[in-house]
Amino acid sequence: MINNLEDTDFSEVLHMLKTQYGYDFTGYMQASVRRRILHFMGNEAVPSVFELKHRLVNDAAFLAGMVQFITVNVTEMFRDPAFFETLKTLVLPKLAAYPIIKIWHAGCATGEEALSMAILLHEAGLLDRARIYATDLNPASLERARAGIVPVSAMKQNTFNYIQSGGQAGFSDYYTSRYDNVIFKKELRAHVTYSQHNLVTDSSFNEFQLICCRNVFIYFRRELQAKVLQLFRESLSPHGYLALGSKEAIHAADVREQFETVHQQHRIYRLK
Repeated sequence: MINNLEDTDFSEVLHMLKTQYGYDFTGYMQASVRRRILHFMGNEAVPSVFELKHRLVNDAAFLAGMVQFITVNVTEMFRDPAFFETLKTLVLPKLAAYPIIKIWHAGCATGEEALSMAILLHEAGLLDRARIYATDLNPASLERARAGIVPVSAMKQNTFNYIQSGGQAGFSDYYTSRYDNVIFKKELRAHVTYSQHNLVTDSSFNEFQLICCRNVFIYFRRELQAKVLQLFRESLSPHGYLALGSKEAIHAADVREQFETVHQQHRIYRLK
């Protein structure tokens, strides 16, 4: 089994994904993408780069599986509870002034954070006039997100996070259990629109009062980060908010000067 990708082979695979299928990973952290491709090849018992290319061309399910493996982000409900508590304290009171609240979760993975936002808005009395747009590159993740299904094995941690974030209800009030999964209530999911969006190639599609893109930039090179930050700036309403992950920041100087820091630790910024 192959345990290394030569630079030429790696570049050819990335070129194929970009030119033939529109998946551009050249702006991602290359070491991470390389590791994930090798790991995927091991899982699928692909013995060579030649076989990898053959299956990418001839097997749509294989292609989708590899894209999902490369792009999948680890997520959970109310991840970083203190962030959600800060959001509730510092940002939601400002959003309450808008007659319609539009929020974009970019790189939403399987939707846990978007559902967390719906619960947060519900408890703040704002959900009825809010619309959450949750986007991701990965169609398989979006399909799962639309269903509102979360493995029951994850609910202990999810419940702990909810409580730590200052949740106001019994967390189980928001879902029903079904075998090995829980399904979140339709009343929450009705306010979330899931759609495929590529941060690398796609443009702005609405104006938002809050954009959350947490734990996505860590996979991007600085050049791609700057490009996506410009997209977010164009997508924010005047004085709109941007939230990044705890290990992420606005590095591009020309973009940074257009934002003020609302909370440094939790990486919440506001467009000037």
